[in-house]
Amino acid sequence: MNALQLIFSRLRYFAPAWVFASLNILVGTWVLYIPYVKQKLGLDDGQVGIALFCFALGTLSMIPASSAIIGRAGLGRATLAGIVVLSMAFLLPLSVGSYPLLCAALYVCGLFCCLTDIAMNALVSEVEQEDEVHFMSASHGFFSLGGVIGGGIGSLVITWFELPLAHMAWVMAGVILANVLLAKAYLGMPGKKIERQENPFRIGLLEPLLGLTVIAFLIMGSEGAIEHWSKLYLQDVVLIASERATGLGFVLFSATMTLGRFFGDAVSRRYGPTNIIIGGCLISMAGFVGILTAEFTPALIGFALVGLGFSVVIPELFRLAGKTEGVSSAEGISFVAGFGYVGFLISPAFLGFLSKVDSLKLSFTALLAAAALALVVTVFQQRRRRKGAAYGMKE
Repeated sequence: MNALQLIFSRLRYFAPAWVFASLNILVGTWVLYIPYVKQKLGLDDGQVGIALFCFALGTLSMIPASSAIIGRAGLGRATLAGIVVLSMAFLLPLSVGSYPLLCAALYVCGLFCCLTDIAMNALVSEVEQEDEVHFMSASHGFFSLGGVIGGGIGSLVITWFELPLAHMAWVMAGVILANVLLAKAYLGMPGKKIERQENPFRIGLLEPLLGLTVIAFLIMGSEGAIEHWSKLYLQDVVLIASERATGLGFVLFSATMTLGRFFGDAVSRRYGPTNIIIGGCLISMAGFVGILTAEFTPALIGFALVGLGFSVVIPELFRLAGKTEGVSSAEGISFVAGFGYVGFLISPAFLGFLSKVDSLKLSFTALLAAAALALVVTVFQQRRRRKGAAYGMKE
């Protein structure tokens, strides 16, 4: 049974996957109204950027506390509480009347977005281990689907609402109602607990995760860079004048990422998480080569290949992090996700710096190098595990 069939076969699998979709429905709806908020408060692009950074700051602030909250509340309850509070929190940015309050509102949204993100990934990891199934990648596909529902369908019905707050209120009500009805499938799951003696949280306990965090930093950083710079790359380097055509790179990147995540679990089950990460890095490297040709058709194919390659990497990293021995799934995923978020947040600025030094072509060359480095780290980790296993057998 493939992952999509598995998800639709039982509420136990569909309910966690729907949390993924719900989170991005909320984010996708909010993104529609950023221009409205900018105009309403009379902000310039720099002020909007700082406000959005407050959202990112909230995300980063929650990472150290997330595993403790999940441990105390229980994995199922933390997941439901996270998505319910996040739904209500997204009313705040559309309600405030001043710039400082907007920054504060987005900071709160970032806090609960992070808690929900880590809890839902840990929840899927726990269910996978209990039932010996694979649906992490498809769950991330639901996340991408949520963006289509929130941003795509939302843009079609946006004219139905006189007030943006009314639109968000309906979305909030729908998300909360759906998740409350579905939550009975996972609400009682406590999550894996790791007993510790004197020091409850030592960085040494997470040593096996360091390789995964490096890969997450590189790949999620590249995702953030493509999201922000793909359109400008097609415009300034490939020299495409059409406004619609310059957006095709990110559209193809997102489409193949969604498709890859829906089918990634079957590939992972057959070839294993490490091999699929290696394959994803190789595919993305081929994609960056196409992008760097600076020709329209090869560049578009390149963006599609990068999306396909990246689609399977982060779900597999979370799967491996959630199964790491001696670390709870919440701790493992929060640690790996934390490094990934840092990369996602700083990479657009770093690429902007490189483009000023030379051009955006240099920036995308750096992304090719990042994919190559992720490949090297993955291969190194795989060889070290094999040597360790062989040594253990000799012992």
